[in-house]
Amino acid sequence: MPEGSILLTEYGEIATITLNRPEIHNAFNDELIEKLTRELKLLAGDNDVRAVILSATGKSFCAGADLNYMRRMAGYTEQQNLADASALAEMLSLLDNLPKPTVALVQGAAIAGGVGLVSACDIAIAARSATFSIAEVRLGLIPSVISPFVINAIGVRRANRYFLTGERFDAVEAERIGLVHDVVPDEALQASGDAFVKQLLQGGPKAQAEIKALIDAVRSRPIDAGLASETARRIARVRASAEAQEGMSAFLEKRKPSWQT
Repeated sequence: MPEGSILLTEYGEIATITLNRPEIHNAFNDELIEKLTRELKLLAGDNDVRAVILSATGKSFCAGADLNYMRRMAGYTEQQNLADASALAEMLSLLDNLPKPTVALVQGAAIAGGVGLVSACDIAIAARSATFSIAEVRLGLIPSVISPFVINAIGVRRANRYFLTGERFDAVEAERIGLVHDVVPDEALQASGDAFVKQLLQGGPKAQAEIKALIDAVRSRPIDAGLASETARRIARVRASAEAQEGMSAFLEKRKPSWQT
């Protein structure tokens, strides 16, 4: 796509969405949210794309809402605020539910909505110099729209601390609390992302979509007869699929399955 607030590049099975507002630390506005939403919808239906990387240009990953956007929002009515917040919620849900693996590469600062983006990705890798803050409380606001994704990543107890204080924390702490999976030297961030994608491409694409749906279906549910029945139905359906038959045949025949190159 042309130069703009986001860049989309595709190299075979890998698509990279790059936030491209470096002069304002890749901060959100309504245009950026709209463009991300549009690209995520297109990628969701693109069967040639196997994995999506979310990255950013410049010194920061995403500094939350940009100042001009915040000034406009300050004059919004409650109804206008609802429409605006709903657009952000839709974009984060699309990212969270994308039927293919997503990898966030985080450099510099990830603040407020930037933490929401990180949390909505399946895998998150941070440069050692990255910093994080769920800073809404310091503006008299609440991290409402991002909260389901962040709490899913770090848990309720840690959300209590970081939502209420708005404090800034480093990449090591982000890994400790589960916000990111790995912390790597700054110069190794892209290579680390590429290595994760290489691992992801070994899995069956339909199985990966099913796994994401499975995790969403079973998280926070009690382990009871209803859940046991549902998980049994899911694996029975997947085992009978063409992809699973190919994968099991390849394993028994000691060859690569058709989706591996």
